[in-house]
Amino acid sequence: QVQLVESGGGSVQAGGSLRLSCGASGSIFSISVMAWYRQAPGKQREFVAFITSVGITKYADSVKGRFTISRDNAKNTVSLQMNSLKPEDTAVYYCKAVDSFTSWGQGTQVTVSS
Repeated sequence: QVQLVESGGGSVQAGGSLRLSCGASGSIFSISVMAWYRQAPGKQREFVAFITSVGITKYADSVKGRFTISRDNAKNTVSLQMNSLKPEDTAVYYCKAVDSFTSWGQGTQVTVSS
């Protein structure tokens, strides 16, 4: 397994941008899927985006065209570039690794004000 640590969260006005990073304690080169999820207050955790070991990506409809996920296997990091942020993007964002195991990070808060 790997330990995951998210960073890059913060407060931004609507229309702004943030870049989240997820650092892994070990190599992510062979990890099948790296993903981002988010959980807003009072709501269930929901899928945001994933990227496979061969670079295939998928996005939730709510973020498609605004968010971009990427992975740097050499640096053992996964990033989420978030543009055109909306107040409804406010949530705690979590990084997830899926292979023969599942690992979650502790989350990073993103707050978007109108």
